[in-house]
Amino acid sequence: MVERRSPKPQVGGSNPSYPAIEGLSQRFVIMEKFISYVKNANAELGKVIFPTKEQVRNAFFSVFIVVTVITLFLALVDLIMSLILKSIL
Repeated sequence: MVERRSPKPQVGGSNPSYPAIEGLSQRFVIMEKFISYVKNANAELGKVIFPTKEQVRNAFFSVFIVVTVITLFLALVDLIMSLILKSIL
């Protein structure tokens, strides 16, 4: 069996294992990445083309009509199936 030793036997094991200066620079790197992300997200949001009121209204009526037609179709199928089951039972 191999004996495990600390890299610095006189210290007995340091926590964290990296120096504090590297920890601070790591935080700055994370903050720079976050700032870059926010800037890129803002730039992409500027490229978005939002629909006009007329486009929204047309889409609403289209969806409303399709949903109404499907609802009527399913209600008719349900009625027919229930009449068939009543006649059988």
